Amino acid sequence: MGADSYNPMHAPRYCGIPTFMRTPHVADPSSLDIALVGVPYDGAVEARSGARQGPRQIRDMSSMMRAIHHVTRINPYQLCRVGDVGDVNFERIFDVEASHADITGFFQRLHACGVTPLSAGGDHSITLPIMRAIAGDRPLGLVHIDAHTDCCDEEMNSRYSHGTPFRRAVEEGLLDPQRTIQIGIRGAANSSECWDFGPKHGIRVIYIEEFAKLGVEQVIAEARRVVGAGPTYISFDVDGIDPAFTPGTGTPEIGGLTPLEAQTLIRGLRGLDLVGADVVEVSPPFDPSGNTALVAATIMYEILCLLSEAKSARR
Repeated sequence: MGADSYNPMHAPRYCGIPTFMRTPHVADPSSLDIALVGVPYDGAVEARSGARQGPRQIRDMSSMMRAIHHVTRINPYQLCRVGDVGDVNFERIFDVEASHADITGFFQRLHACGVTPLSAGGDHSITLPIMRAIAGDRPLGLVHIDAHTDCCDEEMNSRYSHGTPFRRAVEEGLLDPQRTIQIGIRGAANSSECWDFGPKHGIRVIYIEEFAKLGVEQVIAEARRVVGAGPTYISFDVDGIDPAFTPGTGTPEIGGLTPLEAQTLIRGLRGLDLVGADVVEVSPPFDPSGNTALVAATIMYEILCLLSEAKSARR
């Protein structure tokens, strides 16, 4: 087979240098519509570190993805130019705010090219600096799937931990709380302030008990009602899924979503004005099997299908 006819989607999955979804590694983002990005940072975690290794393992497990979605029949690679632009580079990895500035700078370059980012973390603090890059001209709506609200004011005396990004995003005017929904919330806390902030500012919070009562389809309808027609971001923490399926995460909480419920929920967001997304908190040291990374890669593919349709519709 000649070099010109080589198609990585048809190659053995164990061959080649790993990239997200076996897409080409692209140095110039201006040639892309959607950029797949690794953000290997977990310097804002207060307990079980390891999410810095997430992007590498997600890349490896994403070799299992194929092109055409079996339900929607979307082929994102026909709709858009998709490529892996590599990882954010960090200059001062032990300085949280400096590292966040590195993330913002990287995504500002993508945003300046009109590229839609789909990112793999990394801890959940990375969403704040990404939003700083892509929400500068208007606040975003948000579909946030997680076990935790991540709306604390401080963790361990830091205002920039993986438990604080969405409070900061509201305070900085990056996130419209009236167009924000958090799904799957559960688990005990030492203070109610992480739960109180959202409702006080208009965030719609669906605890896991309400999710179970309503069912996936009604939750989808509520998410669509909340975010409306405006620009919207998806942030998916793998601890939103039950740790029976995703044990490789830093803050596991039992009683979560199943992978099928998560896939169905993502598919239900089809047609929204989606401008970016991330999948975070995969910590490979806690799951040697790689299954958590496989779930994350599959969720990334589900989101990629939606982003490709949204990007195509905006042309």
